[in-house]
Amino acid sequence: MNSLRLVFAGTPAPAVPSLERLVRDGRHEVVGVVTRPDAPLGRKRVMTPSPVAAAAKAHGLPVVKAARLGDEATAGIEALRPDLGVIVAYGGLVREPLLSLPRLGWINLHFSVLPAWRGAAPVQHAIIADDAELGSSVFQLVPELDAGDVFAARSWPNDGGLTAGAALELLAERGAGLLAEVVDGLADGTAHAEPQSGEPSLAPKLTIDDGRLDWRLDARAVLARYRGTTPEPGAWTTVGGERLKVLEARAVEDADQAEPLAPGELRPERRRVLVGTADAPIELVRVQPAGKGAMAAADWGRGLGELVRTLG
Repeated sequence: MNSLRLVFAGTPAPAVPSLERLVRDGRHEVVGVVTRPDAPLGRKRVMTPSPVAAAAKAHGLPVVKAARLGDEATAGIEALRPDLGVIVAYGGLVREPLLSLPRLGWINLHFSVLPAWRGAAPVQHAIIADDAELGSSVFQLVPELDAGDVFAARSWPNDGGLTAGAALELLAERGAGLLAEVVDGLADGTAHAEPQSGEPSLAPKLTIDDGRLDWRLDARAVLARYRGTTPEPGAWTTVGGERLKVLEARAVEDADQAEPLAPGELRPERRRVLVGTADAPIELVRVQPAGKGAMAAADWGRGLGELVRTLG
């Protein structure tokens, strides 16, 4: 197998397993890492390197920090003389001439089975849509959004219990192996890409409004919305005109025995809080009221006034 000179582009934590896998395998040389600039984090807004930057530093890899892949970043990457560019959730577009700079172009690990869920938030949208499967694809990067030919794709059952955060963590680990296989295939000339087949669906970045729970839907749809928007941008509802973050919610095992609740109707019990939907109630487990810290929903429910019994 020929050894390739790789430049890796990525920013958030889900990109780290792929970088770690390529470095750990040692079959190819990661000659540089491209990531977004340091960003302010926490209450004190401390400038903090991206998770990929931190991982690159731990391995002693050269790092190019760029908010956009313009002329300066392109020159820095060109100096690394890469054979192949590998991108996982970098957070910016790769345009010409950078797109054609590596001898083998760029490949992208994307967290859906393309052409489903092209865009910035594929896992979140797949979970909100209650898809039966979640997956990953490795494809050739082209100017059009997530439209290149696919080298490899794999899917796994969506068991309906994972939040988007947990699912993305799982897919990041599994996708790292898929990505490494494609890199090896490109090195030895066995990798073959096929055009995407089927009707594309889009997965734009979610907004705060996407996290609002609609209690008029059935319990399955409400829980899918909660899981798909957790932890970002966060699921929420309103109570007494103020926003209530829903940090954890789940189906009610004895829903068939519970007294019916109207959509959005609250029933605080001694050890739990139930909320009505279009069919079965669901249980709020952890919540965060406006201006307060996270707390057990049962504790929050005991502090509600008698007149507050519905969610918006």
